[in-house]
Amino acid sequence: MGAPQTPKAAAAYQRNALAPGILVAVVLIAGIALVGQEYYLAVRFVVAILAVIIGWFAIQAGQWWWAPVMLAIALIWNPVYPINITGEWLVGAHIVGAAVCLAAGALIKFRRTPAA
Repeated sequence: MGAPQTPKAAAAYQRNALAPGILVAVVLIAGIALVGQEYYLAVRFVVAILAVIIGWFAIQAGQWWWAPVMLAIALIWNPVYPINITGEWLVGAHIVGAAVCLAAGALIKFRRTPAA
């Protein structure tokens, strides 16, 4: 028999941008294999939408400096007016974009409000 467990206190912060940050990083890394393929359009949609969501979470958290970065990612991968980047530059953009989204997801945090 082990010692009785004591309830843990709730965390003071929550990271709402973490899941979208991880998801967009996975899509960007996997999207390298789809460059030039028909399904690359789906990569553009997912990355642009999730970048806007992460930017919105940053604004809500009061960390506005992430918003222009996420806007730039959304513009680079926007499916409506695509920016024509090819070759090594596009692969590098995918890797840098994934790293930036992971960093934003890990660093954007909200202070939890106590339940009333």
